[in-house]
Amino acid sequence: MFLSPDEDPRTDGGFRGEREVLVGYLEDQRKTLVMKCADLTPEQLNRRAVEPSNLSLLGLVRHMADVERGWFRRVMVEEEAPPLWRRRPDGDPDEDFNGAVADPAVVAEAWQRWEEEVAFARRFVADAPDLGVIGRGRGRNVELREVLVHMIEEYARHNGHADFLRERIDGRVGQ
Repeated sequence: MFLSPDEDPRTDGGFRGEREVLVGYLEDQRKTLVMKCADLTPEQLNRRAVEPSNLSLLGLVRHMADVERGWFRRVMVEEEAPPLWRRRPDGDPDEDFNGAVADPAVVAEAWQRWEEEVAFARRFVADAPDLGVIGRGRGRNVELREVLVHMIEEYARHNGHADFLRERIDGRVGQ
């Protein structure tokens, strides 16, 4: 196992009510990404999956920072918040992954940005009067509950990638 059950920071479900279920599962997915990246060097975080893929754990952290930013700042708050790395009109559309290099400063910035965006999202959700709050994204109205489900799906998909990446780096599997 990746961690013993006593050390695992995630819950085992048991949530009650729609908000608690959605927020609880999203938090567990966020914790999973952190676990998969724990105790690795910049070089290990930057190790690519397989040629020609640009997928790495560091790239996933950067990508998820931008995903959090996009859904919560741009869609739900309708804030002018340009992408941190991905899909910039003036640059590489895959900069979140291609710019993930084995540099301690790049790693520190990725985690700092991810933590800032997650904190923003947590505050927004905590302050929302209900899950029917509407944001505007991709040309249509989007409810907060849909954004939360999408975020769970996005993390779950990428945490599957993170499982394989971590196994390739040091053989750790599971959970």
